[in-house]
Amino acid sequence: MDVAPALDPRRLLVFREVVRAGSISAGARRLGWTQPAVSQHLAALERAAGMPLLLRGPRGVEPTEPGRALMAHADAVAARLADASAELEAFADRATGRVRVAAFPSGAAVVLPPALRRLAEAHPAMRVDLVEAEPPQALDLVRAGDADLGLVFDYGSADEPAGDLVVVPVGSDATRLVLPRDHPLAGASGPADLGDLADDTWVAGCPRCSAHLVEAAGAAGFVPDVRHTTDDYVLAQALVAQGLGVTLLPETALQAYRHPDVVVRPARRTRARRHHLVHRPGAQHLPAVSAVVAALRESVPAGPVRRTAG
Repeated sequence: MDVAPALDPRRLLVFREVVRAGSISAGARRLGWTQPAVSQHLAALERAAGMPLLLRGPRGVEPTEPGRALMAHADAVAARLADASAELEAFADRATGRVRVAAFPSGAAVVLPPALRRLAEAHPAMRVDLVEAEPPQALDLVRAGDADLGLVFDYGSADEPAGDLVVVPVGSDATRLVLPRDHPLAGASGPADLGDLADDTWVAGCPRCSAHLVEAAGAAGFVPDVRHTTDDYVLAQALVAQGLGVTLLPETALQAYRHPDVVVRPARRTRARRHHLVHRPGAQHLPAVSAVVAALRESVPAGPVRRTAG
């Protein structure tokens, strides 16, 4: 009985860098190797696999279907090695080293700065790297080992599950209706009824925010007329200020930036946006990661998760 040769994990990581870089030459630069050396490792990996793993072309490389399957395992190997490296570093010097955080934009603007300041004061030997990423991308970064923590959100509906990641609820913020100053409902008091805006045009946000808008409008008995879509809360408010639509925005986005020519009101039939931290299993035992989690939990709004009555 023939036994397939074992895959060399080092070549698996070389393959991962090449796929992520998009070409053999770019992968070689990221690895600090020569291109012929990288090509030799890839050829040896394909011989061991017994099938092509990359499609080579003038614009770079793309993984074959088996290559894409292998890439998931390569990401898992890289993630476990990153965990091992971080854990050993933590043993050498508690709450030191680098922690990589992927956070959605308004969370990065409102939650991260005070948390990073506290961490810099309490743990000066620790480094925290931040990258902006919407929740689906943040989940992918954490799964692949390219981020240690993800600050994500959902509206308590059918959002992408975190799956194999650990999810730590850390708070929520309310959803607000944003209107032009001359809108007929701008001067009213109390929560607005979205049904009164059925004839308005709307500015929608990211996929999760857009889904929440459609859900809330549906509960009020109409389908929103979405004319503009942007996940930039500054642009969304600028469009509203010019009378080009109305929108729903979370409170943290309005804390990060508030256009002077918009009016903000509470609205019925909307959900609060729930905030979570996600990480790979076991990462919570690393002192540096646990320190960042504690700092972020202090910074995230702790409002109740509930639907505004309507």
